[in-house]
Amino acid sequence: METVLLFILGVAVVVVGLALSIGLHEIGHLVPAKLFGVKVTQYMIGFGPTLWSKRKGETEYGVKAIPMGGYISMIGMFPPGEDGQVRGASTGFFQTLVQEGEPQRKPGRMATMVEEARQASADTIGHGEDHRAFYRLPVFKRIIIMLGGPAMNLVIAVVLFAILLMGFGVAQPSTTIGSVSSCVLPATSQRTSCAADDEAAPGAAAGLRPGDRLVSINGNAISSWDESTEIIRTSAGTPLNVVVERDGTRQNLTVTPRLTERYIYDADGTQVTDAAGKPAVESVGFVGIGPAGQLVRQPASAVLPAVGENIGAVVHMIAHLPQRLVDVANAAFGPGERDPNGPISVVGVGRVAGEIASIDAIPVASKVASLLGLLASLNIALFVFNLVPLMPLDGGHVAGALWEGLRRFVARLFGRPDPGPVDIAKLMPLTFAVVIVLGAMSLLLVYADIVKPVNLFG
Repeated sequence: METVLLFILGVAVVVVGLALSIGLHEIGHLVPAKLFGVKVTQYMIGFGPTLWSKRKGETEYGVKAIPMGGYISMIGMFPPGEDGQVRGASTGFFQTLVQEGEPQRKPGRMATMVEEARQASADTIGHGEDHRAFYRLPVFKRIIIMLGGPAMNLVIAVVLFAILLMGFGVAQPSTTIGSVSSCVLPATSQRTSCAADDEAAPGAAAGLRPGDRLVSINGNAISSWDESTEIIRTSAGTPLNVVVERDGTRQNLTVTPRLTERYIYDADGTQVTDAAGKPAVESVGFVGIGPAGQLVRQPASAVLPAVGENIGAVVHMIAHLPQRLVDVANAAFGPGERDPNGPISVVGVGRVAGEIASIDAIPVASKVASLLGLLASLNIALFVFNLVPLMPLDGGHVAGALWEGLRRFVARLFGRPDPGPVDIAKLMPLTFAVVIVLGAMSLLLVYADIVKPVNLFG
């Protein structure tokens, strides 16, 4: 029962954290929009039926039934068409699915789709409010408004990574022995457990125990696990005098590393392969001990590089998203396993959070750190994904504003008349297609996370 409650608590933490992240994302749009005088009619968390709302001034603030997004509604997102009508629109992918999808029920009528969208929203701008329309703002102000949401997610991620790295620290190998192997098994062995007649591992034979802290090897002081590994790997067959601290006292032990096969890894921790594509091995000294982990607090200078590394990982995933989705579909509808580094949905994130919270072997501090890291990574994903230059994402609006600014700059440069605002409404058919693709992607990931969840904990 306690495990179930902890699982639910982990899910709740991520749900609340995600809702706050979405809410702050939309505040990132709301604040500059109001500062620049744009009329904002709604600020909503979620989409679908409204559960609660309250009007303050000209803006309705509320929460909707499906907590998978959020939006603010600004009047005049699109410039007027030939008939002078203006479309009111909103930020937020799922809200676009609801609001922009409903008028598009007549297939094969691309031109009509644009006109119907304008006509359906003709009443969103009241009398005398045209000067408060979004499209009338200078290009740089529109860009600030649309980048406000992703920028807020980036700020949240930086803060969470700062708390994680500087407050909790990063798990690193310590000089304390965490595990001692019972026997010697080559890296290429198919067995994972020791047999009764297997030779005892040198560490176990010498009397090393989990909890022993390495002090020195052959007179060389040990300040990191890598230092001990380097000595052991190059000392096969050579007796080593090992000093360990056990229960507050120092003990001298003699350990003779045994020559055995081990896989080769590069500086990034990636397994090296030979010309045939098989894992490469080398013969090195082996004792059969592993380090205990410890959390090491990092300096402030480590925060931004960690954020940058996460941004790079998300960009790489998005760049290869089509193939990743094919892999997800093959796993969901076939016998294969999910890639633990592949995309997951909100359902998958909640499941991971619940599993982290419910594992008894993980200390509470490590659980909190893991959940903070998960929320930080989610905000990085929101930041990068919303910058994709496709409508209805924030990046699509930014791209439209940049194109408009470029056209006007070129016109001024060559003394031509102002070409006016870019008619983004013409992209409605493409926008609707993107919404359908993103919706299908979301449904696939949710389905896969239900029937074939990612296995991160064995």
